[in-house]
Amino acid sequence: MTDETPSSRRRFLKFAGGTAAALAVLSALPRRVMAALPHLSAATNATAKALNYVEDDTKAPAPHKPGQDCAACVHFQGKAGDAYGPCAIFPGFDVHSKGWCAGFQAKG
Repeated sequence: MTDETPSSRRRFLKFAGGTAAALAVLSALPRRVMAALPHLSAATNATAKALNYVEDDTKAPAPHKPGQDCAACVHFQGKAGDAYGPCAIFPGFDVHSKGWCAGFQAKG
């Protein structure tokens, strides 16, 4: 054996440990960022207004059908049971899980 093997092993272990710690920290960041998003309002957001977003799907205009709420949409990124969650259509905002917009697509 050469003298370089133990130091190479130590460098690798330090690098692997540092990488694992960095990944753990970075994986926790998006959850914290998403939890602090403002709620979407059609009154102040032009995209929400154009897509007829409402926070109560029972008040949604046609072509809405019963059972089509944000929680049942592929774009909704919140957890089941959450009142609000992020939406791919409205980045930077949380939408109401019982809301609806014209961009609705059923989860498949």
